[in-house]
Amino acid sequence: MFQLFKDVKIDWLGKRRFFIGISIVLMLAGMGTAFYRHKFHPNGTEAFNLGVDFKGGTVITARFKQAPSPETIRAAIHSAGLSDATIQPVLDKPGEFLIKVPHQGFEASETQENQAGVDAARSKVKKALDSFGPEAEATRSLEEDSKATYKIEGTDAVGQVASKQLRNQAIAVTIAALVGMLLFIAFRFEWTYGAAAVIAVFHTVLVTLGLFSIFQIEINLTVIAALLTLVGFDVNDSIVIFDRIRENRKLYRRMSLYDVTNLSINQTLSRTVITSGLVFLSVVALVILGGETLRPFSLALLMGIIFGTYDTIAVAGPIMVWWEKRIAAANKVPAANVRENNLKSGRGAARGDRARDGVGKPSQAA
Repeated sequence: MFQLFKDVKIDWLGKRRFFIGISIVLMLAGMGTAFYRHKFHPNGTEAFNLGVDFKGGTVITARFKQAPSPETIRAAIHSAGLSDATIQPVLDKPGEFLIKVPHQGFEASETQENQAGVDAARSKVKKALDSFGPEAEATRSLEEDSKATYKIEGTDAVGQVASKQLRNQAIAVTIAALVGMLLFIAFRFEWTYGAAAVIAVFHTVLVTLGLFSIFQIEINLTVIAALLTLVGFDVNDSIVIFDRIRENRKLYRRMSLYDVTNLSINQTLSRTVITSGLVFLSVVALVILGGETLRPFSLALLMGIIFGTYDTIAVAGPIMVWWEKRIAAANKVPAANVRENNLKSGRGAARGDRARDGVGKPSQAA
């Protein structure tokens, strides 16, 4: 197997306070920004820049004979007074675009609100598109009307009630994914391993959302998909390290958990960096070349890859070591005796091997 780093001897756990301090600062910065924007910002902005999917709005399908660029359409719509529109080309239908416009702020019942929002958004978008030429007549197709430049093929609205339901479902799905990962790792390893991995993943999600709040990047359903992808990717990296820790605790029975964890992180460092690095390069290409529509999705992946790799190395391991040390101290049982106690209680050799000669600083035997 190709090794990018050989004979690495970095004391990752020795720098745990520095790494965890960085994590706390990043999370507090993001949460503080979100709280400030929601409560104290002079313009009354929301904590997060939610897209049409989560705050309601209108999606208009328009087709052109000679398709302009998305940037040209966006500039025309901005001139019509809609600054937050999203322009998405339909790849399998040349000349067709989806134009997503935020809710226009009408106060009414859900049915009335939808109709009012559609009419207002459609009229503004039509005014913007008229700058490219006349629209086709309602009774004729775009090809049949020789004078027409474009035609609005359809208009759909997402009401505020429906968008709120989508938002709640997105949160529920993310939490369910984290709980599922916790249960799987707890069953496969120990619950301390599962808790450490889920805390690390939760850290990645919070830091990514915090940066989205700081830079006011739009959050839509594709961003939720990116976050769920990161949950699986991040936990996979943590499992690789935890599995190596379990193997090394069987091989180096006299070595403390502190030393075993450092050794395991260093042994898997090449694999972690190579895997994450290749994904990082792909995501960078997506950020640069993916266009405006995919930018929130690609930026979420980019931030998640960076901080997911960081917390896999610098957060998950120290949390697991600290937790096992606390458990050993609370039970007042020497860590060297935990294996014997586990075997007597019927938990089996596989689980008994997970506690060894101590979980604190490196021993002289190491």
